[in-house]
Amino acid sequence: MASVTDAELKEMTQEERVKALGMTTEQLTGKSMYIEFDPDATERFEYPWAPSVDFNKRTEVDCDGKTTTEVNNQIRALMAEGYGTIVLQNPRGMHSLGVGILSKLNLIIDGSTGYFSTGLIDGPNVRITGRVGWSCGENMMAGTVVVEKNAGSTFGAAIRGGDLVCRGSVGSRTGIDMKGGTILVGGDTGALSGFMMQRGRMVVCGNAGKNLGDSMYDGTIYVGGDIQSCGVDAVEAELTDLDKAWLTRKLTQYGLMPDKGVDHFTKIVAGKQLWNYDNLEPNEKKLIL
Repeated sequence: MASVTDAELKEMTQEERVKALGMTTEQLTGKSMYIEFDPDATERFEYPWAPSVDFNKRTEVDCDGKTTTEVNNQIRALMAEGYGTIVLQNPRGMHSLGVGILSKLNLIIDGSTGYFSTGLIDGPNVRITGRVGWSCGENMMAGTVVVEKNAGSTFGAAIRGGDLVCRGSVGSRTGIDMKGGTILVGGDTGALSGFMMQRGRMVVCGNAGKNLGDSMYDGTIYVGGDIQSCGVDAVEAELTDLDKAWLTRKLTQYGLMPDKGVDHFTKIVAGKQLWNYDNLEPNEKKLIL
């Protein structure tokens, strides 16, 4: 700053120097990064090259003896033929099944999958009758994924939209870097769930592990059981009537509504003490720090 001389800067503490040079700003408390969905938007809901499928046109694919690439290519070929309901039999824990599907599809995986199943999807409705490994639904953009049993760690990492549901329990780091959408867990979740969460909602009907919501920027986490500890800048907030109405509707939709209702849920949000933005460009910071 022109009003501060080099001699004055040398006499300042590091904290005083940072403030004098405009490298911190006011805390952005009371504000939100959440953007409401526009119900009037009608364009760009489907990719122009997406195949037109008929949900009543059903077929099965036996995954036994096939590679993941062969199965995923067969899904795309069947969609091009108009099949709207595809059942994968004998997945036997295969990794990366059903990834990158960018159009409407009713996909049923009859069994358990390995890592990265149904990631990078935009539109399909998926039901997995067994368990899933790490990173199921990673970078999911739209659609639904319902896992009937348990899930591994990083469930829904960087999810951007849609509903990702696990009826059982999940591992650690659920919803890490979550950017939108909804994650529903019928059981417990492990440590560091909601880490660096930016938008969206996470609902855990059971207990949550250590450091829940650590460094979250925005979004909301609801926990029906005990919370072992909250992370940095994650704080409890009032559970409003709107929260209760949304929880009731969403949990009922997927058959996860607790017998005692939703009044007992704890709501966790960002304290927003980390919401500081620097005024200087990176090169300017290097000169000072």
